[in-house]
Amino acid sequence: MHPQVRWILRWQFLVTAVTGLLSGVLGGFDAALSAVFGGLIAVASGFAYAWRALRRPGVDGRDAKQAYNAQVVAEGYKFAVTLLLFTLVFKTYAQLAALPLFLAYVATVFVYWMALLKQR
Repeated sequence: MHPQVRWILRWQFLVTAVTGLLSGVLGGFDAALSAVFGGLIAVASGFAYAWRALRRPGVDGRDAKQAYNAQVVAEGYKFAVTLLLFTLVFKTYAQLAALPLFLAYVATVFVYWMALLKQR
């Protein structure tokens, strides 16, 4: 796995754990679990994106059209995984706390955007 992908996933897991802990302290068990679900949705969708975008050995940036197509398809995977997991959580978890779920999701996605600013 690419080092930057590992860096992003590691920090996303950390942010998920911290938001889960804070939500648990402030709102109880259901808030903590909701926050963890929100963070894990972002982690899973990011992993799906990375897996699809980087899985073909030929996609190394030399062929711009091939690299672009891989990114477009990977975004589709990311969107599908996000939609599927949010649907699953909303359908199966009756005690869902929506605010911690979405705050953790946004905080975890923010890690991805911060990684774009990270310099090597």
